[in-house]
Amino acid sequence: MRIFVAGASGVIGRRLVPLLVANRHDVAAMTRTPSRVEELQIMGATPVLCDVFDHDELVNVVTGYKPDIVIHQLTDLPNDHTLIREHSSSNNRIRREGTTNLVNAAQACGAKVIAQSIAWILPGDGGAAVEFLEHTVLAAGGVVLRYGQFYGPETYFESEPPPRPRVHVNDAASKTLDSLYAPSGVLNIVEA
Repeated sequence: MRIFVAGASGVIGRRLVPLLVANRHDVAAMTRTPSRVEELQIMGATPVLCDVFDHDELVNVVTGYKPDIVIHQLTDLPNDHTLIREHSSSNNRIRREGTTNLVNAAQACGAKVIAQSIAWILPGDGGAAVEFLEHTVLAAGGVVLRYGQFYGPETYFESEPPPRPRVHVNDAASKTLDSLYAPSGVLNIVEA
């Protein structure tokens, strides 16, 4: 399949892209960070430098690639977990505007949408943004991936697992492969 991964240089994306390539999929790997382009090439993907908030450019890039699937792994989270609250509005913007733009781009070329969500309830506007993301993806006939809290290398919980719901970041990436063939709906990706 031809697969377009938005957020390819993130914690899941950096693990997912090589798995997709190893499974013989043609992968376009999107990042907004120029310094990540070479890393994506090394993974075997076609790097795409684009900002999800540039609607028209995003639609042009996605439709030009003609993917079968668009995978939304975008977040805007800080490296330091103590700063999450300060970044909540930008992460909520990704969940609303970024999701809308990706779904529009996918629909413009008839691609299925698979999108990252979370397996726990957020209060306030964060919860409303998650709800918006899930509703938008499901209304487009897509698949919502409700991940548990990530732990393992390059996560907020590198040495100790967080409380449940949780999932090791490597397991999360490998279980994401199952969503390529899943019908529209919600998949929980958590430890049993």
